[in-house]
Amino acid sequence: MPEDHFGEAVAARYDETSAAMFEPAVVDPAVDFLAALAGDGAALELGIGTGRIAIPLARRGVRVHGIELSEAMAARLLAKPEAEGIEVTIGDFATAGAGGGFTVAYLVFNTIMNLTTQDQQVACFQNVAAQLEPGGRFVIEVMVPDLQRLPPGETVRPFEVRPDKVGIDEYDVAAQRLVSHHYEVVDGRLEVGSVPFRYVWPSELDLMARLADMTLRERWSTWHRDPFTSASRSHISVWQRPPRPPG
Repeated sequence: MPEDHFGEAVAARYDETSAAMFEPAVVDPAVDFLAALAGDGAALELGIGTGRIAIPLARRGVRVHGIELSEAMAARLLAKPEAEGIEVTIGDFATAGAGGGFTVAYLVFNTIMNLTTQDQQVACFQNVAAQLEPGGRFVIEVMVPDLQRLPPGETVRPFEVRPDKVGIDEYDVAAQRLVSHHYEVVDGRLEVGSVPFRYVWPSELDLMARLADMTLRERWSTWHRDPFTSASRSHISVWQRPPRPPG
């Protein structure tokens, strides 16, 4: 099972430290996109966290079930009055089941990279496919690996620099891994944390989907459906299970 890097200390401040990601301008396009795919069916969020996407999606009338490794994050979600009706399964989203019958499953905000081996990522696709209805969709939002911006011979690249916080990604190109190092001043005290990831290319995700008997249907650079190009820094990809045969 993956290591839980989102314990109580992180969960207690997650909504505050990620406040920019909770802004309507960020959340609403994602919710619009997912609600359209869910239709009258149910949605499965892998890595549901504190409900940044799940809560507004449930407000649209979509039944949402989440899988979450961190009990602390899930507790924060379920303590919110607006989370009523959202169910959460505690476990590894590469293997944990939530009952099946979903019309859409989704992973947002680079969360697929929390699975730090290729085997785990492949298992995630297979786990999702087993829980989707025929014709159901699997949506992933994830960064495009930033290697074009990494000078030859360098292994680190800053991704956030503020007076009170510095974030640095450390790449291991041979192993297709990176570690995000966070240095932040909180209440006058320096807090340091590091989280490992496995970055993954769009074409590799497509192959994982094929292994799980799913087919790519859409790929965009944003939730607004802007075209995906060689300059895109991230992508939203949608794969589909085969529909139920007629008759």
